[in-house]
Amino acid sequence: MKLGYVRVSSKDQNQERQMKKMLDLGIEERMIFVDKQSGKDFERPGYQAFRELGCAIRALFF
Repeated sequence: MKLGYVRVSSKDQNQERQMKKMLDLGIEERMIFVDKQSGKDFERPGYQAFRELGCAIRALFF
């Protein structure tokens, strides 16, 4: 299972280029987590969900 994470710094920016790259890498759209906010810290909802799911998957398979 592949996971992806996309972030842009502001709501005005477009994440489409990053999304296309993730899809080109074979990552299903439902497995791509997106945040539209500053990267100053890791308190971002998409990042936290990405991280939690990644940890859960590792716990199951490794």
